[in-house]
Amino acid sequence: MARNELRLTRRELLAGSAGLALGTLAAGLPLASWAADLVPLEVAYAGSMSSVMEGPVKAAVAQHLGAEFRGRAQGSNGLAQLIVSGTIRPDVFLSVTPGPMETVLHAGKATAAYPFARTEMVIAYSPKSRFAAKFAQAGQTGAEPWWQVVEESGLRFGRTDPVTDPQGRNIIFTMMLAAQLYKQPDLLQRVLGPTINEQQIFSEPSVQARLQSGELDAASAYKIQPGPFNLPFIKLPDAINLGSYNVQAEHPDISLTVAGKNYRPEPLVYYAAVLKDAPHPDQAAAFVKWINESEAQDIFRRFSYDPPGNTPRLSA
Repeated sequence: MARNELRLTRRELLAGSAGLALGTLAAGLPLASWAADLVPLEVAYAGSMSSVMEGPVKAAVAQHLGAEFRGRAQGSNGLAQLIVSGTIRPDVFLSVTPGPMETVLHAGKATAAYPFARTEMVIAYSPKSRFAAKFAQAGQTGAEPWWQVVEESGLRFGRTDPVTDPQGRNIIFTMMLAAQLYKQPDLLQRVLGPTINEQQIFSEPSVQARLQSGELDAASAYKIQPGPFNLPFIKLPDAINLGSYNVQAEHPDISLTVAGKNYRPEPLVYYAAVLKDAPHPDQAAAFVKWINESEAQDIFRRFSYDPPGNTPRLSA
């Protein structure tokens, strides 16, 4: 989707929110009174979803579900552990990849999880980077390919923590697959260094902002992330972008051990689950139902999410 279209959509959403507020005033209700009447909806969601969740989804939930969206953005694995331990008690959990959601399901914290969107891995880069022109030309005849650009000396690459965030593992899987595709056995080490590389690892919500400011030259990202920050990105080949529903079957030889746990590549599908001890179960059920309906799906399409296709639900 074009960036101008995204900005226009935001203006329209702001106008809609203003109209909603004016409507409450026209009905003789103070705006503060209207806001206070909204029922809270606590949603713990994958940090990659911040732009869509805190923007149009929050506004739509208030207008159409009569709920005040209260989001907590963090790596899906970290959120899953907090939910299982009882440290946090949200109404709804939204995860990316099946693994974190299966942790919650197997712990008896939810009964089922429903796929509602899908994405793929990309390499986002900063327009302020001295490597920006090379990234822009990557893929053109005679130009340096993207995987050679990201390993250039002095390039500042960003990614997230593979211990707590699926994206932190997914960029490692992507580089493993790229090493096979381009016949570069040591590509992973050349680009990312050690699995836990403190010079590259940042919190998920901050990575795109660091690209925008020019603090980083390039970073791992899901396709949904660069647009709201007006950042360009490199689309990766289907063979390595983890967008396939059958990624594990297609790559049985790829695995990663982090903090004593073994992981396999997983499809980049987003799931939603109502938690069994949700403080606001009616609002939680209404939200999970709404998230797969046309209004919510239209919002996700505008923010570059792909539909989940025939991905089955997950069950406890």
